[in-house]
Amino acid sequence: MPSELAIRSDAPAAVGRSPRVVRARAARRKARILGAESLGIGELMGLLGVEPADAVDADARLPSLCRASPGEVAEDLGVRTSHAWRLAAAFELGRRVARARSLERPMVRGPADVLALLGDELRGEEREQFLVLLLDGKHRLKGRSLVSIGSLSTSIVHPREVFRPAIRAAAAAVLCVHNHPSGDPEPSQEDLAVTQRLDQAGKLLGIPLLDHVVLGDGRWVSLRQRLAL
Repeated sequence: MPSELAIRSDAPAAVGRSPRVVRARAARRKARILGAESLGIGELMGLLGVEPADAVDADARLPSLCRASPGEVAEDLGVRTSHAWRLAAAFELGRRVARARSLERPMVRGPADVLALLGDELRGEEREQFLVLLLDGKHRLKGRSLVSIGSLSTSIVHPREVFRPAIRAAAAAVLCVHNHPSGDPEPSQEDLAVTQRLDQAGKLLGIPLLDHVVLGDGRWVSLRQRLAL
C-alpha cells in the first residue's frame, strides 16, 4: 500500500492543469520554435496572464487600448483590473523601447524613415503631436523635441518653437512630423500653411526644413512633395 506521502505527492498530477495554464505552455512552446512574432494577440496576452473575452476584437482595437487607462481596458476586454495593469505596464515598456530606438542616431532621409522611427510610438494617440527631428549634416538623428500637443495651428506651431532646439543643438537640418489621430494622413489647409512658414523660416536661418511628414495609421504624406518645395 502506498504511503500517505506518496498519495499526496501524486495528487497534483491527478488534478491536472487548468486550460489557461495549458494554453500558456502551448504559446511558450510555439514561441520557442517560431519566435514571439508568431503569436497572436490572445496568445501574447495569455502569457501575461490576461485572457480577453474576444481576442480578435482586442487585436483590432489594440492602438486605442494601448492608450486607455487600466480601468477602461478592464471594462473593454472584460478582464480584472489587476490584469489590465499588466497590459498597461507592457504597453508602457513598448513605448519606452520605441523612444529609446529613436535616439540611436538612425539615418532619416525621408517619410519612410520617419514612419519606421515614430509610427509605432504615435499610433493610437488621441491628440495631434507635433515633433521636430534634429539632424546632422548626414541626416543622422541628433535629437528630437515635442513642440505641441493638440490641434495644429499657426499660433501653436510657431517657427521659433521649432527652430529654437535646432539652434541649440547646432542641427544642420530639421524634419517636422505630426500625427493625425483619425488615421488618415491627408493634410489640412492648416498643415500646408504651417509647412510653408517653416520652410521660409528655415531658409532665413540657414537650417533647412528637410520635410514635414504627416503620419496616419501605417501611412504617411510628405508635405514637401505635396507643396513641391
